[in-house]
Amino acid sequence: MSEHWPIFLTQGELQLRPLRIRDRRRWLLVRAENKDWLSEWEATLPKVPGEKNSSQLPSFSEMVRWHRREGRNGRSYSLAIWQINQQGRNLIGQITMGGVSYGAMRGAHIGYWIDRAYANRGFTTQAVNMLTRFGFEELALHRIEINIRPENAPSIKVAEKAGYIFEGLRPRYLHIDGKWRDHHCYVKENSQVI
Repeated sequence: MSEHWPIFLTQGELQLRPLRIRDRRRWLLVRAENKDWLSEWEATLPKVPGEKNSSQLPSFSEMVRWHRREGRNGRSYSLAIWQINQQGRNLIGQITMGGVSYGAMRGAHIGYWIDRAYANRGFTTQAVNMLTRFGFEELALHRIEINIRPENAPSIKVAEKAGYIFEGLRPRYLHIDGKWRDHHCYVKENSQVI
C-alpha cells in the first residue's frame, strides 16, 4: 500500500486531487464539451486475437474505483486538475503519472488532457511540473517520460516548457484513436537519485 494516497497538490490557483464520485457530473460535462478536441489524442483498445474485445469504456464510478486502487497500490496516480479562484472551482483537465516502477528502473510516465477553454494558459505545464516534483521528491523516481504523438504540437510545447528533453521516436508505441501511433519520447531525470 502506498503511503502517498490520496495525494493533494496545490500551487497558486491549481489543485491536483483524485476524482471523487461526486465529481461525475462535472467530469462528464467537461469531457462531452471537449469530445472533438480530445478524440484524436485518446487511447483506444486494440483488437487482440482470442480476447473478448469491448469498445465500451468503464463507467465513471468504475474509473474512479480503479484510480483509487492503483493509487493505493502506488502503481498510478491519476488526478483531476482544478482551477480555484474567487468565482469557485473549475474542473479543467486530468493528469496521470502511471506505470510507476521501482527497483533498478525507478521510473514512470505522465499523460494529461486539458479543457480546450483552458489550453495555452500555462495550466497544463504547471500541472506537469507539480506531478513531476511529486514523483521526484516524494517517490524518489529517477526518470519520468511523456510520450506524445509528433502531430500534437501543443503537448510537445508543454513537455518542453516543463524541462523534458526529446529522447527519440517510438514507432507504433500506443494505440490512439483506433491505430498504433508513433510517439516522441520526452524525458526528465532526477539528479538526486544516483
